[in-house]
Parts: sequence; C-alpha cells; structure tokens
Amino acid sequence: MKLEKIVALVPMRHDSKRVPGKNYRMMCGKPLYAHIIETLLSVETIDQVVVDTDSPPVMEGLARDYPQVKVLLRPEELRADTTPTNEILVHDTSLVPADLYLQTHSTNPLLKGETIRRAIAQLCQSYPEYDSLFGVTRLQTRLWDELGRAVNHNPAVLLRTQDLPPIYEENSCIYLFTRETLLSRRNRLGERPMMFEIDAREATDIDEELDFVIAETLMAHQNKVRG
Repeated sequence: MKLEKIVALVPMRHDSKRVPGKNYRMMCGKPLYAHIIETLLSVETIDQVVVDTDSPPVMEGLARDYPQVKVLLRPEELRADTTPTNEILVHDTSLVPADLYLQTHSTNPLLKGETIRRAIAQLCQSYPEYDSLFGVTRLQTRLWDELGRAVNHNPAVLLRTQDLPPIYEENSCIYLFTRETLLSRRNRLGERPMMFEIDAREATDIDEELDFVIAETLMAHQNKVRG
C-alpha cells in the first residue's frame, strides 16, 4: 500500500475549561488556530487540511481567511469534553478518505512545517515496518512515581542529568496513522509505532493559562528574530 493521499485533521472544540476560548483567542495578531492552519497549508505533501469543530468563531474565521480548508461540523454526540479523540477521528476519517492521516492541534502553534515534512517522509519510507508515528519530547531529568520510587535513575548514583538515559514524553504534536490502524485498534497508535523526536520548544503545548503566555512569548521572540 502506498501512502499517496495525505489529509491533515485538526480537531477544535469551542469550549475550553482551563483556557477559555483558547482555540480562537488572539496570539501575535492572529487567532490561535491560524498558526497551525498556515503551517499545514505550507506543507506541499499534505493534500487537504480538515478542521473538525463545533465553534462558530472558528468556522467563520476559516470560511473568511482559509476557504481551502474543509470544515466538518462535529456531531452533538461527540461534543462532550470526555469524548476520546480517537472516536472523533473515526468519525472524521469516515467522511474524508485518505491513505494517511496526520492529526495535530491548534494548541501546538510553534510546530514547524519542516518538522511535519520530516515526520511524513520518515513514516512513508519505513511503512509498513512501522504502521504509525507519534511525536515525542526527550526528557533527561530525575523522575519519580507517586510512591516515591525512582523511575529512570539510581538515587545512590548521582549522575548529571545530561548523562541520564533519555525517557520520552508523548507530546501530542504529530500523529500519523491509517484508517485501517485506527479502526482495528480504536487508537491512533498502531502495533508498531515510530517515535518521532521534536525539540521541547517547538513542541510547546497550550493546556493552561501559563502555557499560552509562554507560547506567545516564544512566538513573539521568534517573529522578532525573523523580522
């Protein structure tokens, strides 16, 4: 199977409890969602960008500024904040056929087009040895579990953190998968997923108010350096 047609999926809920209105809140002169949409549209290997949403401001803004983006109105039964993302993706992939799907979030505004290109290329070159891909961030710090047990180090041997064996955090920036994998496992991750490392700064994710401030500060600095 060749992974020729690639569709990017971006789920965006209207409501957000921890950061109210975050998907359409302004960041550096644009609604938050605009940053990832423009990045995805710049990636020539992506054939179509699709947004699944129940948000009027997002739908209105996309229709006005990005008419080439396909909008899917999220059904009522999938709008609860407890609905698993995988179930939303099952719905979306049933409406928009593709050989490979890339799923990301508007809350990853610093994600670069070049990073997306590399992720797609790496999976396509390794498929079907690897059947899916997900973004990770390297951690080299002393981690403990809730019982006070060391996870990735020996407390009796005080290694420098840079000498610790790396451990990886799933960062939600990029998922690549086929509908076949999604349906068979009800999960974006297949039986043989590839970990794709992304720099921690680029992988900044907005989950809390402080995250928004950090992401906006980093983006403003990035724009200043470019300008």
